Amino acid sequence: MNHLLLIALQMAGALILDKFFGEFPRYHPLVGFGKVASFVEEKCNLVPHSKNRIIGCIACLLLVLPVPLLFFTLNQHSVTFWLLETFVLYLAIGQRSLTQHAEQILHPLQQHDLATARHFTGYLVSRDTQNMSQQDMTRATVESVLENGHDAVIASLFYFLLGGAPLVILHRLVNTLDAMWGYKTQRFLQFGWCAARLDDLLGFLSAWATCLTYGLQAKPLYRLTKILPRAWRQSQQYKSQNGGLCMSVGAQVLEFSIGGLASYHGELVAGSSLGLGRKVQVSDIYASTQLVKKASWWWIILVLSVGFLWLIF
Repeated sequence: MNHLLLIALQMAGALILDKFFGEFPRYHPLVGFGKVASFVEEKCNLVPHSKNRIIGCIACLLLVLPVPLLFFTLNQHSVTFWLLETFVLYLAIGQRSLTQHAEQILHPLQQHDLATARHFTGYLVSRDTQNMSQQDMTRATVESVLENGHDAVIASLFYFLLGGAPLVILHRLVNTLDAMWGYKTQRFLQFGWCAARLDDLLGFLSAWATCLTYGLQAKPLYRLTKILPRAWRQSQQYKSQNGGLCMSVGAQVLEFSIGGLASYHGELVAGSSLGLGRKVQVSDIYASTQLVKKASWWWIILVLSVGFLWLIF
């Protein structure tokens, strides 16, 4: 079988497993990895210490490299390995979970139940939620969906295409460490430096891959020639360039604007404007989840198309 056709089938299998089963309710490998990472950080993060960056780099590499390297020792030309790779990709994808979290906020907002919506918004974002308005929660949810559409869905599909399960695992572990250690606080500024830089490096290519499959949904398609340059300019002013790229393209495709002030730990933080057009609305939460879903299947269509062309020519 053509290798690209096999990859497309594996991707489709992983997405179908995620659709019907979602994330493991218990004993998810990333949860276990997070507990190990917390233990390592507690024992190794010597705040303040002049060698903290070096210690953090060593800790990061020792945590993220062994499992991907182990995969290279397995027989990669067997049906068992292909099934194992599909299962690993399924574990890395969190599309159903992302949609469910967004819907937990969408439904209360539609019923004007702001207290419940604030409660579930706190599960999705790290912002202060106690005084959030309906507009604030809508914006926070859409931003999270568009950014995590990259982190939890498209990046895994992209790296599976490039390097199979080892690269998928490496990206997800680095991304998890960045979420835990990548804060610019006194405690993590040096210790989390390596995790944050690795996540930026790995996320750069996959962010552009996400922009491509978000952008392919633009109507009319020729708008993409304006969407991508604008997204690049807007992302330069955003706190996370990779996240800003994905959010800007997604918002432009859906024709609304996001970004602006947000409260973190009692402090207002200014964020640059992303996207173009009207202010985001409650109905855009559903539209953003659909954009991510369609983007994931666009990857399979693209890989299948190239695979069939390879067979023909």
